[in-house]
Amino acid sequence: MTRAITILTENFADWETALINSTARLYYGFYTQFATPGGLPVTSSGGMLVTPQLALEDIVFDELDLLMVCGGSHWQSGKAPDLSPLLRAARAKNIVLAGICDGTRVLAQAGVLDTVRHTSNGADNLTQTGYAGAALYQDVPWAVADQRVITAPGTAPVSFTAEVLRALGIADDNLAAYLAMHGAEHGKTARAER
Repeated sequence: MTRAITILTENFADWETALINSTARLYYGFYTQFATPGGLPVTSSGGMLVTPQLALEDIVFDELDLLMVCGGSHWQSGKAPDLSPLLRAARAKNIVLAGICDGTRVLAQAGVLDTVRHTSNGADNLTQTGYAGAALYQDVPWAVADQRVITAPGTAPVSFTAEVLRALGIADDNLAAYLAMHGAEHGKTARAER
């Protein structure tokens, strides 16, 4: 069974990892867990209260396949936990790492984005971290995957889901149809704006 952990903090962005966790658990049988600082409950930006299964401090890599960092305003608050040692250790064990929105800042701060193509909410969002990977930044509105690291702006949960699953070896016709269904809304919006 594929095992995934999503890291959440206070004011996490509800929508950013909801689709990947739901799709992975419901359709592909993943064992999904959520971790927070101290294992304490957190409230999302939309007001959803989440009680996690474990504390950040209790994350172990045995049989872990995917570690995701959900975005949210807490990552720029000055009160965010330092995940650098955890993320570097996961990377060394070849665990798929994924960050969306300000979760990409956390990956940048850990040095994970120094040697892989990546994206975020904007180049400045990462430059502020002092990371060394600016030359590999991709200015695109969809998820970018490179060497088992997936990044996305907060507005790209559909392509984020696709790239995370592809990094784990899942790219079947059912997934293509499911993602097309979720992405169809964006095609309609683009046509309406013309």
